[in-house]
Amino acid sequence: AVGLLYGMVLNLLTVGAFWFDKRRARHHLHRIPEAQLLFLAAVGGWPCAKVAQRFFRHKTSKQPFGMILNFIGIVWACAAVWGALAFT
Repeated sequence: AVGLLYGMVLNLLTVGAFWFDKRRARHHLHRIPEAQLLFLAAVGGWPCAKVAQRFFRHKTSKQPFGMILNFIGIVWACAAVWGALAFT
């Protein structure tokens, strides 16, 4: 239950950060550093980071941000497969 709550809160926070950064970008204001957006993805917000990236059309062509975000997703997928195999 704690893990589910953690994931939900973190993913909502991640979507909010992408939305806020996109809004700031449109108004040419100070932005959230890419490292912070990637950190949110790396610690569990990757699913909603990817959705927010596409939904808000934010940082879709920005490299290496896009490649790093995709790499984080690959790491999470590998961890999920490993966890499924290790604990069955």
